[in-house]
Amino acid sequence: MAGDTGANPLFLCWVKEWWDTAREHNTKGAPTYKKAYNSLKACPLTFQHPSELQVLNGFGPTISQRLTDRLKQYCEENGLPMPKHPKRKRTLELESALAAAGAAQDEQPSPPKRARTARPYVPKLNSGAYALLMALSDLGPKEFMDKTTLIAKAQPYSEHSFTVPTMANKSYTAWDSIKTLEEKELVYIRGRPSKRFSLTDDGWEVVKRMKEAQNLVDGVGGSANTSRNSIASGSGTSNPNRSENVNPNRQDSGVKRESRYTPLDLKPFVSATATLDRPLQPKALTANSEYSIIVDSDHEDPKYDEEDRKPIIRESTNRDYIDLVADGDSVPDESSLPQFTPIRLAPGSFTVELVLDTREVQAKNNRDHIQEELSKLGVRPIMRSLELGDVLWIAKCKQPGWLNRLGAEGDEVVLDYIVERKRLDDLIGSIKDGRFREQKYRLKRSGMKNVVYIIENYNIDMDIRRQYQDAMDTAMASIQVVNGYFLKKTDTIAESIRYLAAVTYMLKETYESKPLFVIPTQVLTAKNYLPLVKHLREKEPFRGYYISYPAFASLVSKSEMMTLKDVFIKMLMCIRRLSGEKAIEIQKVWKTPYQLVKAFEACGSDENGKKKQKVLVMSMLSHLVDRRSVDKGLSERIADVWGFL
Repeated sequence: MAGDTGANPLFLCWVKEWWDTAREHNTKGAPTYKKAYNSLKACPLTFQHPSELQVLNGFGPTISQRLTDRLKQYCEENGLPMPKHPKRKRTLELESALAAAGAAQDEQPSPPKRARTARPYVPKLNSGAYALLMALSDLGPKEFMDKTTLIAKAQPYSEHSFTVPTMANKSYTAWDSIKTLEEKELVYIRGRPSKRFSLTDDGWEVVKRMKEAQNLVDGVGGSANTSRNSIASGSGTSNPNRSENVNPNRQDSGVKRESRYTPLDLKPFVSATATLDRPLQPKALTANSEYSIIVDSDHEDPKYDEEDRKPIIRESTNRDYIDLVADGDSVPDESSLPQFTPIRLAPGSFTVELVLDTREVQAKNNRDHIQEELSKLGVRPIMRSLELGDVLWIAKCKQPGWLNRLGAEGDEVVLDYIVERKRLDDLIGSIKDGRFREQKYRLKRSGMKNVVYIIENYNIDMDIRRQYQDAMDTAMASIQVVNGYFLKKTDTIAESIRYLAAVTYMLKETYESKPLFVIPTQVLTAKNYLPLVKHLREKEPFRGYYISYPAFASLVSKSEMMTLKDVFIKMLMCIRRLSGEKAIEIQKVWKTPYQLVKAFEACGSDENGKKKQKVLVMSMLSHLVDRRSVDKGLSERIADVWGFL
């Protein structure tokens, strides 16, 4: 290799090759090869035989023997004589030579170090220290602020919570930054035990530099922020009130924060909803009707005070809607699809709201963190137990009862966006127990056009991460390539919350100025829903058709959606060590539980038949490899449950 120079280039090249291979496969030997490579590269002595290398740091019998085998092969290929194994005397000479070389190097004077110029301290934007300094800058020169007030004023400036740890298994919060500010003498603390805080003279200087730098950035990037808002909203105009919507409690501090909540990475969403920008003409789908039912409203948007900013709680559950949509008959072709007159919701007659699953929590001891943080960003979530997904968006009618009068239950219409949020530890668990495949299957059958997976980073054990890294990479690639879903990676729960808020604002801008067309519930069945939605999207790609939330809850409820195949696979997965992939392969051989039981019965009940039962599944799936294969132990376990042992 051209870059491997030193007294022993051949040995160095081979060690470097093994080091690169170990790094690619993420094996435990990578640090050992790195240590051996660095020590060999720094050594000025020339070695004749690989066994002599054991005097160096990082080389042991294993690496030396591997180099010996490689050198022997090299000599045979090039017709060179193999060096003889060194004697003990030669090893002692090398050790003394290395000691002399090290002593001579120690005697050489080290080059003088360049004096570092101390840079003035400026905290990172949106960090805990930044937020604390900005909050304290609202005080006068001789005024103080207590901890509770300081946290309340600083929180809107920070990406991280001052009360809840950023990571579930860590204790660090943004409030810990107060120690850094105190050590740098930027904050003055007085009073015990109730402490009060104020800025020192150096603290005021830092705040001044922060505001000057931020004003400079805003001046240069003003046009860029406008274009970003245009991209996010899917139009050519920006939203001047976005910063007020995001932080309604924010006091003007001279620092603009609008771009922080701009959904810069929502291009797949924009492309998916760009067709809604065209003017939609109401057109019925029946042969005898030319007009659709129109729902209009003269009510203005409601205004909320501070008390109304609390999350909305809905008491209704999805169990109330299980029997709303009938199972119906199968649809052999498009001529069997129902004809209907859509309900048209006029612009301004509804608002777009975010619905959050009640089981989405930050931690067991802090179940309200997500909805509280969304409320701080100006998004008032509706809390509800969702049968599918963790977050979805609805269009809520301003006039109660309109949809119910016109053939659609409730006052809410489900939009074509749904989010499944997974932390890394939850992703690993769902892959192991088969929930990951089942959830993707149910999301596909839901008919939702835009499915988003949020994969949230989590500090898991490194051994577990290395063990399941390939499985996680495969799962995330499958989400995007196989299923065609949008994947969003986030580092913290705070970043996930900001992303949900940004998507909410984008959907408000997209939908609230456009009419919505709703399919009446009475024409829907569990069998015709997916063919009907597919037909409508192919026939009129520039118009979206939606269903009411009660109808959606009924269609995606697990008991209504499950077929005999789904039930059989779930029954098989109840057996320990039987993953979803193995269960699917078993179901391909025996389509129903009855067929599997009959197969065991055909083996017989005598001693010879019991032996056949124990290896029945293994023998039928012997052509499979990797994770889909069934070993003898698992085959016997299946026979214990389904056979006649």
